[in-house]
Amino acid sequence: MNTMRTAMLLAVMTALFMAVGYLIGGSGGMMIALVVAAGTNLFSYWNADKMVLAMNRAVEVDEKAAPEYFGIVRDLSQRAGLPMPRVYLIDNPQPNAFATGRNPEHAAVAATTGLLQRLSYEEVAGVMAHELAHVQHRDTLTMTIVATLAGAISMLGNFAFFFGGNRNNNNGAGMLGVLLAMIVAPFAAMIVQMAVSRTREYAADRRGAEITGRPLWLASALDKIARNAEAIRNPDAERNPATAHLFIINPLHGEGMDSLFSTHPSTENRIAALQDMAREMERGAPAPAESPAANETTSAGPWGNAAPEASPAAPKSNPWGRNPTGPRRR
Repeated sequence: MNTMRTAMLLAVMTALFMAVGYLIGGSGGMMIALVVAAGTNLFSYWNADKMVLAMNRAVEVDEKAAPEYFGIVRDLSQRAGLPMPRVYLIDNPQPNAFATGRNPEHAAVAATTGLLQRLSYEEVAGVMAHELAHVQHRDTLTMTIVATLAGAISMLGNFAFFFGGNRNNNNGAGMLGVLLAMIVAPFAAMIVQMAVSRTREYAADRRGAEITGRPLWLASALDKIARNAEAIRNPDAERNPATAHLFIINPLHGEGMDSLFSTHPSTENRIAALQDMAREMERGAPAPAESPAANETTSAGPWGNAAPEASPAAPKSNPWGRNPTGPRRR
């Protein structure tokens, strides 16, 4: 199903590319666009993940450089029956994360420093389980190719603006083509993103919660990420809005036209679905001897370590051992 969806996506994006090429340069422009689209499709399949990671200035880390973070990904990968992905860290204060790669054997997950500093150990596990669910569902190929092709179509629209329409076209049709290329092509690319994104986010939320066995870990993380993402800018994402759909929460601030290109379902709806899932799991399994409150996320993690109890005087630390509500260390 995902292979068919990716093939259909490539066909749609290629058709958009050719349509914009025709508006810019007639039949000759359409043929050039076809060649460019074919090359872009091939390049995207093999290299789109590297481009996305570079756009966000992600740095690969190992167990020595980031033992807790790396350990979470390793243990969750084992629970999900997945190969160990490459692990990346993004120096960005906005809490967020994404996964990329053409298949589970060539996958990568990336988290921002803001995510690791502001979320608890369990919440980070919930987020990374969500990203591994995208890898398991093979969403990452579709998501990454969309990011690359949407950016390419947007650049083609910009090319139309600077170099004009079909000079052989009379009655102002060439200028109309330029305007359509500028407005319709990037918007159409984002519509495709939106169609792909909303369903897969709910599916990844559910599978991620199944991997950890604790839906409320992810629910708590989504609430915290969404609130922080509204207050903290992500300059790299703002410069590359075509990659926004990759993140677990929309990293854009909705300025200008960004609000028209929202690719994520409502965070409140996602949290509600996870809370429903938690209640289903509670009904289907015997209650533990000491069950934590419904809104707490202090249960033992998949790595086998009991999480520390949180209290107002001593908030639970995140994987870096820092106070998530205290001042950041310089």
